[in-house]
Amino acid sequence: MKPFLVAANWKMHGRKDMLKTWLEAFSQADIFHQQRGSLDKVGLILCLPAVYIEYARSLIDSLNLTANLRLGVQDVSKFGEDGAYTGEFSAAMLKDIGCESVIIGHSERRQLMGETDEVCADKFQQALAVGLSPIYCVGETLEERESGNDWAVISRQLSAIEGGTGFGDGLFSIAYEPVWAIGTGRNATPKQAQAMHVRIRAFLAEKLGQEKSSRVPILYGGSVKPDNAEQLFAENAVKGGLIGGASLKVAPFLDIVSALVKAKSEVA
Repeated sequence: MKPFLVAANWKMHGRKDMLKTWLEAFSQADIFHQQRGSLDKVGLILCLPAVYIEYARSLIDSLNLTANLRLGVQDVSKFGEDGAYTGEFSAAMLKDIGCESVIIGHSERRQLMGETDEVCADKFQQALAVGLSPIYCVGETLEERESGNDWAVISRQLSAIEGGTGFGDGLFSIAYEPVWAIGTGRNATPKQAQAMHVRIRAFLAEKLGQEKSSRVPILYGGSVKPDNAEQLFAENAVKGGLIGGASLKVAPFLDIVSALVKAKSEVA
């Protein structure tokens, strides 16, 4: 896994023509043709609604983008075995159609779909079991932050995935997404993001050890835009971003990618 990461979360957006236009523009981006080698340390993941994964895989292959872009999905079933789970997609099924990564525990699924820490932890283990790389989301509400319980909430969410096979070999990433900064127009300051990322890194080091934990990218996921990306990525504990609305068009998404490349260009 590369040390820095930008993941696009399209949420419930997209059509085939939009995806084709996006990927064609992505394939022509200057960052691939004029700055060869600049993405050596930066991984890129496009997380789509599951119904578009196979179509996206065919386009990525035909456009020769397999070296530059990984495919992810936004959810996975907590059930691992085939069975009577109407409407569910198992990790093995998603792997079978070309997924490489999966978002787990996004605040919208926790809040709108009622997913508990235990459900998210089960999904995390199912993904690891078949070789999907989880992007595990954690974050607090405004009330939890203002009451001083932000770290209690986040450490609880992180602790949930210790069950089963635990953290595996560290082949996953963590996305810190303060719920109060998603779709609200508010943002955590770079210093607030840095402080929480440092605490998450210390937690992982305690559980995984320094070497394995150092390989886990910790991303910021609270309304990253081109106009705030450079300041956020300048913080040394922020290793990338989970990008929502700004990823629906190629230009702002790649502006964010370029901001990460610039911020981390001197990092060994």
